[in-house]
Amino acid sequence: MGGRRLAFVGLGAMGAGMAHRLLESGYEVTVYNRTADKARPLVDAGARLVRTPAEVVDGADVVVLSLSDDAAVEQLLFGELVPAAGKGTTIVDTSAVSPEYARNAERRLALAGMTRVEAGVVGNPEMARNGTLRVFSAGTAEPAPQVRDILEALGGNVVHVGTTGSASVLKLCFNLLLGTQTVALAEAVSFGRAAGIDQDVLIDTLVNSGFGSVVLAFRASFMRSGEYQPAAFRVRLMEKDLLNALSEAATHGVVLPLVDRAASRFGDAADMGEQDSDAACMLRVQLDDRGMPPRQQESVSDWSN
Repeated sequence: MGGRRLAFVGLGAMGAGMAHRLLESGYEVTVYNRTADKARPLVDAGARLVRTPAEVVDGADVVVLSLSDDAAVEQLLFGELVPAAGKGTTIVDTSAVSPEYARNAERRLALAGMTRVEAGVVGNPEMARNGTLRVFSAGTAEPAPQVRDILEALGGNVVHVGTTGSASVLKLCFNLLLGTQTVALAEAVSFGRAAGIDQDVLIDTLVNSGFGSVVLAFRASFMRSGEYQPAAFRVRLMEKDLLNALSEAATHGVVLPLVDRAASRFGDAADMGEQDSDAACMLRVQLDDRGMPPRQQESVSDWSN
């Protein structure tokens, strides 16, 4: 695609999906991940795997990041990639970082002679693979055309939402809705089940009601099967996003009591060893809180990362 050299760093469920999509869109992609085994399917699909961060940015015009949090970006981007990258490199950051960190990262990259494009992505790993994510950019200007076509390969409709940090704020808005609704669904199912309603009947009725949504149905599929791994959205990342929303809201004088309680519940789940389970495991946490054993069931979720 235009002779540009594209590097992709971070091959978790979302990152791997996005990297596959870029390969399928005709880009030549060099990949790096701390756990190299995760890159094998991408190598089989045509990506070039390198062993070090310095190698992945060597000669790259655009580097796409998909990392889990502020700490991961700090360690990998500023600790290893920036020192090895050339001036003029564009960093497309799809990582789920806090708005404050996004603003800080943009300033530091500018001082290093690099451009940061903030690209918040909303969706799941399957959507990432299919190029149907929702993509929100932010920064001092809309993404340059040569970067915009990369973003459009990931999501088709790219919306520029404002200054640096705005895309991170918008993603937190999505995730606080997801987090609070997931906790509420778990509590509704726990309550109805304790009152004697069959769990399948209960879940199907809720999902197919006026309260139903694609998002609610997706989380409910995990609850129905009782299988919470592999996760589409891990508990520890949900807790992190809710805490980031609380922190950013406080800087604007906004109180989010429901989000505060939901964050606490996901913290409870992490303390119970569920940190890498899907967020829908809040049903199991809720049942454990009531002293009720999880329902035994043979079926397994058809979700895969």
